[in-house]
Amino acid sequence: MLKDFKKFAVKGNVIDLAVGVVIGTAFGKIVSSFVADIIMPPIGVLTGGVDFSELAVTLKKASDGTTAVTMNYGLFLNTVIDFLIISFAIFLAVKQLERFKKKEEKKPLATPEDVKLLTEIRDLLKDNKQKTKDKKEV
Repeated sequence: MLKDFKKFAVKGNVIDLAVGVVIGTAFGKIVSSFVADIIMPPIGVLTGGVDFSELAVTLKKASDGTTAVTMNYGLFLNTVIDFLIISFAIFLAVKQLERFKKKEEKKPLATPEDVKLLTEIRDLLKDNKQKTKDKKEV
């Protein structure tokens, strides 16, 4: 069983997956910072200085030693905006990859020289056959 696990862990797919998770985590942090530090301040200014992260509904007020129970919908809005930006960035990346794949598919395959020569010979033989047929009819 240990030998099978070693084969599985050493395969490229597991390593690729691990690299993808690490890069994805870093990308998520970058996007979260982008939304919180770049996108949300101008939106806050446009909405009259509202800081979305501070938006909340108090369900139960704080009292003698207990903290207030709040529903932080502003943080939820920030998370939704994070998601939309990440999904749009992934959408653009996938579209770009599809465009590159289409370009590769459209590239005509180079015809080898021997195939070109054989095609020319075939065409010449067809022409000769047609000329011989035309002479017989005359």
